[in-house]
Amino acid sequence: MLTAILTVIPIFAVIIAGFTCGRFALLGPSASVELNRFVVYLALPALLFEVLVNADWRTLFQPGFTIAFAVGAFGIFGLTLAVRIKRGHSLSDAAIDGLNAGYANAGYIGIPLCETVFGREILPLATIAVLLTVCVLFAVALIVIEIGRQNEAQPHHLALKVAGSLARNPLLIAPVLGFAWSSTGLPLPMALKTFVHMLAGSATPCALVSLGLFLSARKTAGSRPSRAAFVFTGLKLLGQPALTAAAALLFRLSPGVAGMAVLMAALPTGTGPFMLAEYYDREAAITSHTILLSTAASVVSLAAWILLIK
Repeated sequence: MLTAILTVIPIFAVIIAGFTCGRFALLGPSASVELNRFVVYLALPALLFEVLVNADWRTLFQPGFTIAFAVGAFGIFGLTLAVRIKRGHSLSDAAIDGLNAGYANAGYIGIPLCETVFGREILPLATIAVLLTVCVLFAVALIVIEIGRQNEAQPHHLALKVAGSLARNPLLIAPVLGFAWSSTGLPLPMALKTFVHMLAGSATPCALVSLGLFLSARKTAGSRPSRAAFVFTGLKLLGQPALTAAAALLFRLSPGVAGMAVLMAALPTGTGPFMLAEYYDREAAITSHTILLSTAASVVSLAAWILLIK
């Protein structure tokens, strides 16, 4: 329980800092939008590039863990996407809701938590979860959102428009460049490495401050979380790890690897869906409430999962 609390507290502290700045008008009325633009165009692309350019692909070949974690993440994402579309929501909004229910905070909470619980030697598995979440799942959601934004009936025209939008999107360009550089085996020049690391380090705190600023706005301050936010929180903290555990049993993973997959799947919702909701000018209240609810409830749920795993 103490481990979970100590891991989650800094996230709340940064969100509260952003909320306080918003309530006292310290950063201006458009700070949330502009700070989120900084994250989307500079900080997050740098983080994605850094993750992929530093990935050791030989140690990351863990097919059992990869499949088990992917089943949980993409299973919940796909289920939420299908249900929201069936209930009349647009494809773009449904994709963001899919991320609300399936996008784990694998980097900021997952890596330090798993290092504490399992030890440093199992961190390559945490890196796999980060890659699957912030690169693969994120990219799939981007593609679905772009498809939903186009008003083109002919498939080949639709494909061209979506491809053009994605080719200009920094959140897809950066990981592709990172993977390409990593494939060469060449080290980054020190100046470029420092530049990328400085920008990457600002992605999470800036996204959390932007979230706090958004929550402090009059349109959301004091508002109650919707029923959907509670459903997404339940799917994230209970549904995804349960589905991952079932996949781990099916593929007969070793107890340590299975426990790692389940714990990474049980993490609260990260800031990725909020950044996309703001970037594409979609409804962000449900997303922000889901992040807050899942982060707060994860103090108890993570402790319970850790006890079960142990």
